[in-house]
Amino acid sequence: MRVLITGGAGFIGSHLAEALVAKGDEVIVLDDLSTGSIENIRHLKASPKFSYCVESVMNKGVLAELVDESDLVMHLAAAVGVRLIVESPVRTIETNVKGTELVLQAAQKKKKPVFIASTSEVYGKSTAIPFQEDADLVLGPTIRGRWSYAASKALDEFLALAYWREKKLPVIVARFFNTVGPRQTGRYGMVLPNFVRQGMKGDPITVYGNGKQSRCFCYVGDVVAALIKLVEKPEAIGQVFNIGSTEEISIGDLALLVKQRLKSNSQISHIPYDQAYEEGFEDMMRRIPSIEKISGCIGWRPLTPLSKTIDSIIQYFQEKDQEVIEEKDQALTQSVMSSKAKAFSD
Repeated sequence: MRVLITGGAGFIGSHLAEALVAKGDEVIVLDDLSTGSIENIRHLKASPKFSYCVESVMNKGVLAELVDESDLVMHLAAAVGVRLIVESPVRTIETNVKGTELVLQAAQKKKKPVFIASTSEVYGKSTAIPFQEDADLVLGPTIRGRWSYAASKALDEFLALAYWREKKLPVIVARFFNTVGPRQTGRYGMVLPNFVRQGMKGDPITVYGNGKQSRCFCYVGDVVAALIKLVEKPEAIGQVFNIGSTEEISIGDLALLVKQRLKSNSQISHIPYDQAYEEGFEDMMRRIPSIEKISGCIGWRPLTPLSKTIDSIIQYFQEKDQEVIEEKDQALTQSVMSSKAKAFSD
C-alpha cells in the first residue's frame, strides 16, 4: 500500500512513516517544515519505499498529485503547541481548517480513504471525566485565542464526517491525548521535552500554574500502533476515536518524576499562566480519555509506562547532544588540519 502522510516530518508523523516503511508500505511525506524537521526523517531517505516533498498542503496542485498517487491519506499536518496557538491564532485556524478541507476535496475525487488527526483539546472545559467520543464539547469564549485550536479541530471533524455521510468518502478521526516520546520538541510549549531539557541542564523545571492540573501521557509508539490498526479496520470508517493513556499524573508530579529519572538537582518553579501565555489564559484541570471504544474496535491499549517513556526522551536528547559534540570536534579537527597544511605549504 502507498500511504501519503501530511505533516510526516513532524513528531508523530515521522514515527508513523518509520513504522509503515518497516511494515513494507510505501510512504510519501508532504511537509512544509514549519514545525516538522528533515532531521526527523533523515534516516528514512535511504529506503526505496520512502519519499518526501517539501511543500504545504495549501498547494492544491502538488496535493492533488500526491493524493492521486496514494492508496491512503493520513492527514497530520496542523498548527501544534499551545504557545504557537496563542501567538498565531490566524495561522492556526487557516492551517487547520483550510488544510483539512483541501485534503478532503482531493481525496474525494478518487475516493481515497482519509485519516484525520484531531485532539483532546476539542473537549475544551468539559468536566465529564473520562472524556467519551460522543460527549458534549465545552469551549471557552471566542475572545480567548487559546480556544481557536480546539474550535478549528472540531470543525475539521465536522467536515470529515460530513464528507463520509454526504459523499461516502471513507474517513476515520482520532483524538490524540498528549502523545509524547523521542523527536518531540519543546519549542512550542510541549511540557515533557521542556521538563527533560531543563532538568538535563540543571535549570529550574518550570511548571505553569499551580501544577495540580493533570494529564495522561501516551508513548508515541503506542499511538502509531493504534493508527495502523485503525486504518486497516473497515468498521472504523465514519467513527471518532480517543487515543491516549489512562495513566493520570499531575504536572507537578510529572516534574518530580522527570527530576527523579534524571537524578537532577534542578529546582521546580511555578510560573503563572498570565506570564507564560496571555492574560486570562484558561487551562483544564483534568484531561482523561475513555479508550473503551478503540479497545472494542481494534483491541488496543497503551503498553508503555510513563517512566519508560521519560527514559526514552532522556536517551534521545543525550544522543542528540553527543552528536553535536562530535560534530564540533570534527569541525575543530578539520580546522586544525587545514591550518597545519597551510602552514606547511607556506
